Amino acid sequence: MKAGCIASTAAELVSGDRDRQHGQKRDNFERIATLLNAYLQIRRDPAAPLDAVDIGHIMVLTKLARTQSGAVNIDDWIDVAGYAACSGEIASEAT
Repeated sequence: MKAGCIASTAAELVSGDRDRQHGQKRDNFERIATLLNAYLQIRRDPAAPLDAVDIGHIMVLTKLARTQSGAVNIDDWIDVAGYAACSGEIASEAT
């Protein structure tokens, strides 16, 4: 797919009926920021660089934030489970 087609598809998605499905953009992004700021403060070592497991946690938090606005979307919950499972696998490989 060409860059222009990707950009126009993205424009259609973000300017369509996204709010009904996912809630207001700003509200959703603020929820994500709140969760991520809290996560970054409570990590085992807040000063350490982020690793793959942290990114899995962040993806779970991002999807959880999305469940708090817009219509109920079962895909959000499936994504939470998937990201949690992947993070668990990565974490277990490290031990």
